[in-house]
Amino acid sequence: MPFSLGQRWISDTETDLGLGAIVAIDVRMVTMLFPACGENRMYAIGDAPITRVMFNPGDVISSHEDWELEVSSVSEEEGLLTYHGTRLDNGEQTSLRETFLNHFIKLNKPQERLFAGQIDKIGRYNLRYQALMHQFQRRRSPLRGMASGKVSLIPHQLHIANEVGSRYAPRVLLADEVGLGKTIEAGMIIQQQWLSGRASRIVILVPDALIHQWLIEMMRRFNLHFAIFDEERCVEAFADAANPFDTEQLVLCSLDFITKKRKRFEQLHESDWDLLVVDEAHHLIWDAEKPSRAYQVVEALAEDTAGVLLLTATPDQQGHQSHFARLRLLDPERFYDYEAFLAEEAEYQPLAEAAEALLSDAPINEAAMARLAPFMDDMDDSALSDPGARQQLLAQLLDRHGTGRLLFRNTRQAIKGFPARVLHLHPLALSSQYKTAIKVAAMMGSREDVTEQARQALAPEEIYRQFEGDDSSWTQFDSRFEWLLEYTKNRRNDKILVITAKAGVALALEEALRTKEGIRGTVFHEEMSLLERDKAAAYFAQQEGGAQVMICSEIGSEGRNFQFAHQLVLFDLPLNPDLLEQRIGRLDRIGQQHDIDIHVPYLEDTAQAALTQWYYQGMDAFSKPNAVGHPVYQQVSESLLALLADHGQDKDALAQLIADTRTLATELNSQMEQGRDRLLELNSSGVIHKRDLAGELAEVDEDPTLAIFSIKMFDEVGVNQDDRGENAIVLRPTEHMLIPSFPGLPEDGASITFDRETALSRDDLQLLTWDHPMIRGGIDLVLGSEIGTTSVAILKNKALPVGTQFLELIFVAESAQHAQLYRFLPPAPIRLLLDKNGNDLAEKVTFESFDRQLSPVNRHLASKLVSASQAIIHQLLQQATPLAEQQMHVLVEQARSQMHQSIGQELARLQQLAKVNPNVRESEITHVQELQDELNGLLNNTRLKLDAIRYIVVSHQ
Repeated sequence: MPFSLGQRWISDTETDLGLGAIVAIDVRMVTMLFPACGENRMYAIGDAPITRVMFNPGDVISSHEDWELEVSSVSEEEGLLTYHGTRLDNGEQTSLRETFLNHFIKLNKPQERLFAGQIDKIGRYNLRYQALMHQFQRRRSPLRGMASGKVSLIPHQLHIANEVGSRYAPRVLLADEVGLGKTIEAGMIIQQQWLSGRASRIVILVPDALIHQWLIEMMRRFNLHFAIFDEERCVEAFADAANPFDTEQLVLCSLDFITKKRKRFEQLHESDWDLLVVDEAHHLIWDAEKPSRAYQVVEALAEDTAGVLLLTATPDQQGHQSHFARLRLLDPERFYDYEAFLAEEAEYQPLAEAAEALLSDAPINEAAMARLAPFMDDMDDSALSDPGARQQLLAQLLDRHGTGRLLFRNTRQAIKGFPARVLHLHPLALSSQYKTAIKVAAMMGSREDVTEQARQALAPEEIYRQFEGDDSSWTQFDSRFEWLLEYTKNRRNDKILVITAKAGVALALEEALRTKEGIRGTVFHEEMSLLERDKAAAYFAQQEGGAQVMICSEIGSEGRNFQFAHQLVLFDLPLNPDLLEQRIGRLDRIGQQHDIDIHVPYLEDTAQAALTQWYYQGMDAFSKPNAVGHPVYQQVSESLLALLADHGQDKDALAQLIADTRTLATELNSQMEQGRDRLLELNSSGVIHKRDLAGELAEVDEDPTLAIFSIKMFDEVGVNQDDRGENAIVLRPTEHMLIPSFPGLPEDGASITFDRETALSRDDLQLLTWDHPMIRGGIDLVLGSEIGTTSVAILKNKALPVGTQFLELIFVAESAQHAQLYRFLPPAPIRLLLDKNGNDLAEKVTFESFDRQLSPVNRHLASKLVSASQAIIHQLLQQATPLAEQQMHVLVEQARSQMHQSIGQELARLQQLAKVNPNVRESEITHVQELQDELNGLLNNTRLKLDAIRYIVVSHQ
């Protein structure tokens, strides 16, 4: 095309410069001025990367004075175009020379970019269509957010996450026993609430010791980046907002900090939250006269927050009245009187017995039939011979259960799949060096209280270091270390987790193992950064060339999952029974494939021996989870601490303590068993539900579509991929990416995998799922830009005449952004494939089969083909819109029908359930009613836009 002064062109490589004008032409070069930014560019006339801007009848263009013209015709004189048409502001007929076009015009519509020669590679067009389809399918999926985290697919966890996460403003108590995954369940619920838009501001309150555990769990498992708020962070945030808590959407905070700092509590209370999460909720002590400060703080927050999750493994730890008080936090109107609550609970046991009868294959006896009668409605007694009828009636029982919607508690007795614990006690001789140190310390006396004296007696290496200094080499004579050295030498093929109380002991053990026998080990302690801990955990998890031994300080018993190992060495024992259970719980978790060998080396005739025997003979704490450990310890702690402070020398006192402990533990366990709510356990586990969520999600995991799409997206955008084997890929940004940075990808890269089992075995790998921020962000990046909106291709098909033309159009039907509407009608792609007569062939020719037959065209030839066929392309565009609108109306009505069916069923269920279960809140019913009306209105306002266009010409060459 010849150049003329004043013509308007755009740069193909720098589209952000705006509309350019030719200001100088010589033999070899052309100069363009871009008035929008005041810059000049010079291009070689032969291969200038610029495209002539030409509009067509029907287009709406802007003048340099910002008024708009709807073009009706175009004329050309001396190489310059003049557009004739109607001004939209006053209706006048007028003309506009291209010289006076608005400098800031950007060609955003696909047809504008196509006619201007801004034509994308065929692969990017394909990527855009696939991104549209995947976004549409995933937003409608009922499994969205269910297993997008780095978690195992465990049925009872998935059931709770699905049941609670899909609710509006859930208010529940998660009370699974230790090792059953309360934090995982909470994380899945939080993620679903976050992804669905039901909760956009979330605050988590936890004890001080669990702050970093929660931070890691939310970040590593669920890709949720919470901000830790302490006094320092609050002071820093004051520069950005009067209320520091208004500066973040996701907040993690110490309950102790909020309880002690009145000003910070008031600020937290004043900020608006959608979801409040409180861990270790059994610490919220309450009585009618004087509730604890922590309880009052949570109560105030819960009153003004729509959704509340409380977590505790021991709901009755502070007494049954405190358990009632936690339910009172969730629904104070429902749980207003403790005596009434006890009376209602008494009615649950007969229902539980009736539920057991329904679960069995045996005939229903008269007593059970009498209990079931009020729930059978119109069901005939004889119908209970049908398994399906039994299943239906059992589901109704669970739905109507008093606390079934508020409280979820699974027990190991009800949930199968746990390994056995095999205890190995190793009594060892006390060295002369330790004997001397202990004797000297006793002669010097101690000013410490009895608890501290007991702690010191349990750690003779610390007593020895008090006299010999920090550089003392106690590992040279400590018989526990000698045993550990021989043990690791004999188990070279096993991963061994060693846990001890102090970081200094862990470091000394690792150094001694390495220097004496060259044993590959790593440490994990509180003085390491999060990155250092991740690297240590990854080194331990590595099967080939990784560490044989990981030695953790007490922090190693918090938050991390090392269930790929099954050899556990407790180099010392903690005083707190809950900490002992946490240590064992690093390996004894659901999904563990082996029995767990627990090794306890201890020094004979010391406090260590006494504590070991107390745990073993009195508490039976090694063979199974100890649900009553803390209350037992509280009752016998005075005698236990006094015994340990005396280095366990009083054998009679030890025997009496063990006997008393065994009796007390038996009584408490019996009380707990009698108080088991079988109906609650059935409801919590989801065993009676026919839906196999784990199986459905496993099918999604096995589908290679995500990996194929992701790798194509990374390739097209320019992200470097380095295959590291073992299902691991390292992604790194490059200088040649289409955009400055890729969403969710750090500057130094990220290690990812598409395999769930691989991700679970390595802390350094991110699990990519459809809901991962990198995938969601990548799709948003593609669809929010002009990537792939235009394409031109050649179809080499000898069955069709040369020159046959097709126009493929991708429309999108979209309404206002609304997370709940996306369940039924997210932005929906509508594909048309028109021949030259305007016939739509899309149903006969799928996108994939058509795309495989196409060949790319270089940009110069593509632009010529489009220019030569503008008339027919314009004609087909006009014919396409009514066809796409017809399909849009069908989609809208289908979505409306699904919405009324789904929400209508839920509304009817809640209304019926509210008649028999007062835990159904009126606000839930009102919300569902209002949601139905709102979504109906949004569906009425669905609009159509053209998203991408591809022009195809048949050739036989």
